[in-house]
Amino acid sequence: MSGKPFAIAAARRTCDAFTLKQRGRSRGFTLAELLVSVFVLSIIILMVAQLMTSATAITRNGHTHISTDTQARAVFDRMAVDFAQMLKRTDIDYYVKGPTNYNGHGNGHGWGQRKQTGQQGSDQIAFFSHVPGYYPASGAQSPISLVAYRINQGANTDPAFLRLQRMGKGLLWNGVDNPNRQPTQSQFTSPMVFLPLTIGGASPRWPDAVSGSAVNDDYETIGPGVFRFEYYYLIKNGRLDDVPWDKFARTAQTTLTSPQSIGLADIEAIVVAIAVIDSAGRALIDPNSLDDLASDMPDFRSAHGRGNGGTRNIGDLEYSWTAVLVGDPTQGLPPPEAAKAIRIYSKTFDLRSL
Repeated sequence: MSGKPFAIAAARRTCDAFTLKQRGRSRGFTLAELLVSVFVLSIIILMVAQLMTSATAITRNGHTHISTDTQARAVFDRMAVDFAQMLKRTDIDYYVKGPTNYNGHGNGHGWGQRKQTGQQGSDQIAFFSHVPGYYPASGAQSPISLVAYRINQGANTDPAFLRLQRMGKGLLWNGVDNPNRQPTQSQFTSPMVFLPLTIGGASPRWPDAVSGSAVNDDYETIGPGVFRFEYYYLIKNGRLDDVPWDKFARTAQTTLTSPQSIGLADIEAIVVAIAVIDSAGRALIDPNSLDDLASDMPDFRSAHGRGNGGTRNIGDLEYSWTAVLVGDPTQGLPPPEAAKAIRIYSKTFDLRSL
């Protein structure tokens, strides 16, 4: 019996020691442990923030590209219809880029040289097409139209300034009496005409169709973000050119009608290039600066070919435009954020000409 109190006491001492050990373990974190925890947590928060920032930037760029892609697709779809229905004859006129009688961007400049005297900042084109149009005097629909494309080069206060516009002017057929004919408005009431009557030239039948700035209700803005428009030709001999005929086979040809009327017989396709900026990016650039940027984007003749021996290939022009956008910002180029909002597009339209 004498050993029992001794065993009880020993058990109590063991229990007390265990209790003290447990109390020691229940103490708070040390300062070093807290600092390590805060450091690790800060790294995790920083990584999450960077991921969110990257995701936001990717989403913003994605939305910008979707906006410009959608607009370019709509413009090219409209052009595809007009070119597919183009009247391809040798007895009618075309207002297309060539060495004479052209006020567009076809005389060769760019890379900071700006527009030359008498030039517009972008190309223009006008032709007859078998697409529906409306005759303004009566509002009646016509089966044939005078189609024109231009970048509006009017005053920078014009809401349509530096935007792609299309004219779809309904015409009467030759020989159809026009009850609304007025002698002082012959350019607006003329029917579909044949050579020697011309769209432009010295005595233009439709001067607004070859003007880059004339205000005309027949124009509608179809590319509000398109600020640069250029085209060139794929000749049937396989070469690219800014002259609408085979210069090697027709050494004496000076225009589409001299010394013989050839229409677009030598052209296999027209390649169209456009530069598109989304609305948010346009708001970052002053209209005059955007005009300068459009002039810095060289035309076909000024663009350097990257093919063997400098031969121009499809895509060279678009490559040179991209080079302008990623150039030196100190030379008056757009801010980087605005440049990111600009996309370059091109499309080849088969004319299937004569």
